[in-house]
Amino acid sequence: MIYLHQILQQPPESLPLQMNNMASICLTLYFPHLPPTPSPSHSPPYLFLSLKLNKFFHAPPHNSSHVPIKCSNSPSFPISSSNMEFEYDPTLTNEDLKPTTPTQRTFSGLEMASIWVGLVVGVPTYYLAGSLVDLGMAWWQGIATVVLANMILLVPLVLTGHPGTHYGISFPVLARSSFGIHGAHIPTLLRALVGCGWYGIESWIGGEAIFLLLPKSLQQSSLSICLPWLGTSPLEFACFIAFWVAQLAIVWRGIDGIRQLEKYSAPILIALTSCLLIWSYVKAGGFGHMLSLSSRLSSSEFLSIFFPALTANISFWATVALNIPDFTRYAKSQNDQIIGHVGLPIFMGAFTFVGLAVTSSTKVIFGEVISNPIQLLGQIGGLPTTILAIVGISLATITTNIAANVVAPANALVNLSPKWFTFKKGAILTALLGIMFQPWRLLKSSESFVYTWLVGYSALMGPIGGIILADYYLLKKTKLSISDLYSQSPNGAYHYSGGFNMVAIAALVIGILPVVPGFLQKVGIATSIPNIFVVIYNNAWFISFFSAGFVYWVLSGLRRKPDKSDSGEHLLPAAM
Repeated sequence: MIYLHQILQQPPESLPLQMNNMASICLTLYFPHLPPTPSPSHSPPYLFLSLKLNKFFHAPPHNSSHVPIKCSNSPSFPISSSNMEFEYDPTLTNEDLKPTTPTQRTFSGLEMASIWVGLVVGVPTYYLAGSLVDLGMAWWQGIATVVLANMILLVPLVLTGHPGTHYGISFPVLARSSFGIHGAHIPTLLRALVGCGWYGIESWIGGEAIFLLLPKSLQQSSLSICLPWLGTSPLEFACFIAFWVAQLAIVWRGIDGIRQLEKYSAPILIALTSCLLIWSYVKAGGFGHMLSLSSRLSSSEFLSIFFPALTANISFWATVALNIPDFTRYAKSQNDQIIGHVGLPIFMGAFTFVGLAVTSSTKVIFGEVISNPIQLLGQIGGLPTTILAIVGISLATITTNIAANVVAPANALVNLSPKWFTFKKGAILTALLGIMFQPWRLLKSSESFVYTWLVGYSALMGPIGGIILADYYLLKKTKLSISDLYSQSPNGAYHYSGGFNMVAIAALVIGILPVVPGFLQKVGIATSIPNIFVVIYNNAWFISFFSAGFVYWVLSGLRRKPDKSDSGEHLLPAAM
């Protein structure tokens, strides 16, 4: 392989000989993106070389978008003047995994922010806010916890989004630089596993909306009696399966139709939330009643809940923070991706205020705290309320669920085995795994939702994020070799040991292990553990993130060798 800068070092009179030698074998010339020259009189060496190449190979003029170069023993191939082309290994890429082109980078800062509006406004976010009140927090303590958590998450979110915008690559491709071209399946499949769990949770919420529509006589029948072995009633489970099948039918028809519906889901839910807030204001006699509920916790009790709650709120978007390059690769510039992300704490704070205010008002209106919005809408009753609830919640749930919790796992499976998996097969497997998570058990109480589900999977997302950021910023210095990210060559920068970076895998395990005892206690497998493991579990994301990142940085520094990634090769002009 001969690079252009190597040829430029040769004197002009030696070029014909160089070209003659090059023509006898099949070579690849990599042409970096170069700015246009101000005038012919000040033509730089690369233009002179271009003219010589044109003369020797009978190529089109320099201003042509592609320069075909024909070797004597190989067919001609194009080299783009704006996008270096190389041979992608078919086992490592498809059209969705290739770097984005300049024409695909259309997301402005406002459009990036709108993505977060659609993600934030939803039933799980409302439920998380209500869970804090249910656990004994005052309204202002809950809001402060949510806003602080999202301000902390904003840092890794922006940092992880940088390579997506700079190189135009997605999360699975970025993971190859640290875990290896095959080892990247580990973090992507772990991300997919969490997506499957969220798919089940969102589907259960949609099933509850269907249950709300049923006649009271049916809701109070023997079919609504909970079966201990199932963990829910047959009727509620049937509604869950009905909603599950409806989503699957839409997925089977394709994502293009879903994209058209997504833009309507956030405004509808915002309108419903506003109506709910106005209703609670009127029924409770003003905001004074809603916001006067004080904390039921002592100082020590508050601290014992605050840190797990903080971790849970960070974990809430930890999945998206990992695969955020899937979105930022379409941003126009780094400024646009940063401006878009800054809206996250603002949107979460605003929506949390609505959720907490309404949840607090239920104590005044109904005499008990109702943190689940589906149950609250059922308590309000009335045909108009029922219709609006079902339409709004179902629409928001379906569009959000398919976009956020089906596409990522399905693509991870396609990336795992492109020859066997298609998007449809990946979506079906995602949906089946969503049932196996038994979301009705996760949502049966605020404690199981916050402590078991959200805190538990943060132990998986935290170390992956720490390793990727330590690799990209501390070791690679933001310089990646794009061609090696798509190459199976044993000499590639990211081939490591058979395609696996054992240092990253070891750091991942080290980051997860300390959290395991606390998780086993929460699920009832371990009855008694030392208090230190309880503390570690309550701060799972922080401890796993920093410990895995630090271990990876140290071990990689001890064994580091010069690699091709130091070239900082990229396909597109760097987005500033």
